[in-house]
Amino acid sequence: MQTDVWSDVHEVPHVRLGQSADLVVVAPATADLLARAAIGRSDDLLTATLLTARCPVLYAPAMHTEMWEHPATQANIETLRGRGAVVLDPAVGRLTGADSGPGRLPEPAEIFAVARTLLDRGALPLDLAGRHVLVTAGGTREPLDPVRFLGNRSSGRQGYALARAAIARGAEVTVVAANVALPDPAGAKVIRVGTAGEMRDAVRAAAISADAVIMVAAVADFRPATASQTKIKKTGADPEPIALVRNPDILAELAHDRPRPGQVVVGFAAETDDVLANGRAKLAAKGADLLVVNEVGDGRGFGTTDNAATLLGADGSVVDVPMGSKDRLADAIWDAVVARLPR
Repeated sequence: MQTDVWSDVHEVPHVRLGQSADLVVVAPATADLLARAAIGRSDDLLTATLLTARCPVLYAPAMHTEMWEHPATQANIETLRGRGAVVLDPAVGRLTGADSGPGRLPEPAEIFAVARTLLDRGALPLDLAGRHVLVTAGGTREPLDPVRFLGNRSSGRQGYALARAAIARGAEVTVVAANVALPDPAGAKVIRVGTAGEMRDAVRAAAISADAVIMVAAVADFRPATASQTKIKKTGADPEPIALVRNPDILAELAHDRPRPGQVVVGFAAETDDVLANGRAKLAAKGADLLVVNEVGDGRGFGTTDNAATLLGADGSVVDVPMGSKDRLADAIWDAVVARLPR
């Protein structure tokens, strides 16, 4: 461990650390550190290391809200991002004292997840820098009464993996999360929703400025025609049938009426049989640019850490992604999206 430039001087640590590193993570990155890094100061071991590093650099800011939002700090962040560094947006929550707001250090596990993604990718170009992307995650729940709902098994893991991968590639990321019990992806803006109707509203608002939208969330196709305001009681009689009505098709609506020219729209299809045939039919019906088709059931897909899929393109392309981590699938999907974004 090195803490200053004067220890082991003969080994020149202020140069060697940066030269030999595969990744530099600065956590927490204070407003002062970001300012010094942006102007190229080298007055301590850390800033000297940052000047000599030729590997990916990840900053996890932590400071009070006013400091984070100050134009000087925002300008320093844009400078660092422009040089290829990944600067996470801080988490929103309790700060020191009674203060609360943007500026909290992201959860360590989420910082680690982004760091691992950067190590896996290596020093590749930040091909989503300057882009805003929208990802949906989780599964919607349609109320039947105050304690029951119609839902699905989606955990949100694949959506959050896509968010982390986009952050590692330099994007501004918005996540619309439905009933996800996972830590927020470090650096992403997370909008929490419950039902398909709430997701539709949130997606339509966020998609206005998005260069790409990936609809990963499992959105309920149907909802109860009426929801009881009180708990439905069990009686001796057989229960009444539940009448269902269709939910809006968010993916088809967005693909048909894109709010931004050149916007790339990606959908997901979880299938249990005739996977590719059903996937091709859904791609044609939805009008998306890409459809990620994966077979679910028997331990595949929902709630797992691994996934396999086939990427079907509206241009007729077919890319098979073999079983592997959801992070690896996320990068394959972003590769396909980047190839379709306007230059």
